[in-house]
This record gives sequence, structure tokens and C-alpha cells, in this order.
Amino acid sequence: MELKQVGEFGLIHLLKDNTIFDSSSVVIGIGDDTAVTLPTPRQLQLLTTDMLVEHVHFDLKTTTPWQLGYKAVAVNLSDIAAMGGIPKHAVISIAIPQQLDLEFIVGLYDGMKEICREFGVNIIGGDTVSSPHGLVINVTVVGEVEPTNLVRRSSAKVGDVIVITGTLGNSAAGLDLLTKGDWENYDFAWPLVTAHLTPRPQIKVGRAVAELGATSMNDISDGLASELNEIASASGVGMVIHEANIPLLSETIEAAGIFGKKAVDYALYGGEDFQLLFTIEPDKYKLLANLDLGIKVTAIGEVVEKDIGVLLIDSTGSQKHLEPRGYNHFRQEDLYVHI
Repeated sequence: MELKQVGEFGLIHLLKDNTIFDSSSVVIGIGDDTAVTLPTPRQLQLLTTDMLVEHVHFDLKTTTPWQLGYKAVAVNLSDIAAMGGIPKHAVISIAIPQQLDLEFIVGLYDGMKEICREFGVNIIGGDTVSSPHGLVINVTVVGEVEPTNLVRRSSAKVGDVIVITGTLGNSAAGLDLLTKGDWENYDFAWPLVTAHLTPRPQIKVGRAVAELGATSMNDISDGLASELNEIASASGVGMVIHEANIPLLSETIEAAGIFGKKAVDYALYGGEDFQLLFTIEPDKYKLLANLDLGIKVTAIGEVVEKDIGVLLIDSTGSQKHLEPRGYNHFRQEDLYVHI
């Protein structure tokens, strides 16, 4: 069915079903001039937004509507996780090209509703407009965090352990398989393609390490090298990491070989892993082993004095200064790259 057959208000009426997953904090959801929510007393409010633009962030040839909807919300939830918070509400706006049909938009929202259901996030409003060029999706998420659990980028201290969740480089390897190779012919490709198309925000880990006393935290959206530099700059410290400690899937190593790349470069510069990078005192890091985090955490280095900079020590013991070379929308070589 074509969108013009239902119109904007018919589309909104269709999409608003199954959008409230925790009604305890929603006074008014979709259907009025604005949504109305009930904040939790003595909580700080977190607010984040991300925009996904066709031909810049995604290609409809390599993603389904459901996967795209899921990811559009996931990248915002990851930002909330990096602050030690709990996501509560989402506001979603989309600019829709005329050639997209109603089935596509319903599939897109089904993906959004699925991840919102998983994490108890309410979809409480947004906007739908037509687009003369490509599909644009903008998601804003509101979250909450206790003042004592708020984690910033700016409080890392010399002597802290540098830790990451999960494995890195999967998404970038998955992107190469989607765009440069016939990925369905590789039996190892599925976890990498899945990591790129439907990333999992690490809400549980973010909460746990915030409560334990993490001194700084970032989600890994632009590559490990970029995120390390962001924390180092904000905290006024240096960072030294060991290449041998960066956890990589065997599938990522195999994909790198196919494309003539180093697997560690996927981790350092590829981006869109949406794992967490955090710093924590050594004695508190040891306590992580006693927690059920649902995902592996790995110490990859330590925080050092600022004048040392951000360094990578490779397998031979050689030191390399890590430049923040993750994806940058306004750097010439990164223009029009699907991420």
C-alpha cells in the first residue's frame, strides 16, 4: 500500500500501537500536542539524539527496514549506557521518500518497537514528513541516572585500568562484507554482519560499572582510537594500551585477511561497535569478576600522565601514537561512507 492512501495522520494512528512498554512514567504518549512524562524524583535527566541519513549512515540495499529501525534506536541507547543511565523514553522523527511504501515504514517501526520493548523504553512522540531525496531518521532518547552514578569522560585518573566490553572491530568487518564482498558465501560472516546491522547497547554493564565507581566512560561509536583520545583530552591524562589485549573475534581476523587489512585496525578505527570503553581503579576492576555482566570485559591498558599521550604498544614492544582517526562526517576522505 502507498503512503498517500493512508496519509500522515493515518500513518501515525497505525504506528502508535504497542509503543508504551513502561506506563508508570507516561502521562500522555502519542496523540496530543506533546508527550507528558513523570520524572523520577532525585534523578538526573539524560538526553541524547542521533540522526541517520540514507547514503551516509546506511544503504537500503544492505539492510532490512526492521534492522534499520532497531539500529536507529540502539545507537541512542548506547549513549545512555555510556553515562551509567537507564533509557526511559524515545521521540522518533522520519523524513520519508515517496517511493517507500507503507510496508517498509511498518517494518522500520517494528524494529524500533522491538528494541524498545527489550529495554523498557516508551515511544512517546515524534514527527513524519516527506523527503525529496532520501530517508532520514532522527531518534531522541531520554534517560535517567542517579547523581552518584553519573559517569563522564572527564574523570579518568593516572593509574586507572582501561577496560572494554565485548570484542571490537566486528561492525567494521561486517560492513566490508556487506559492501565489498558476497558475504552470504562466507560461513563466518553472520556474527559480523549482525554486529553491524543490529548492535546491542550495553545498558547492564554501563549501570554496573557506574555503581562500582567507573571514573570515565565512552561508547565506542567512532573507533577505539577516537574514544581513547576523547577521554584522554577531557580528563587531561595519557593512555597506554596493548595491542595483544584488544579482544578480536576469529571471524574478524578472517575477514581482515580477505580484504587485505589488519584486524586490529578494524577495532581501532572502524567504529560502530557500540561497546563500552571505561576507566576504573585497579582494586575495583578486580571486583568486576564477581558481577554477572552478561558479557566479557577486558583490561587493555592503563591511564598515564598527560605528556605520554595516547599510545599503542604492539606485539614487538614498539610504541605507536594513536591519532583519533575514527569516522568523521566532515573530513574529506570520510564523506559519503556508509557506517
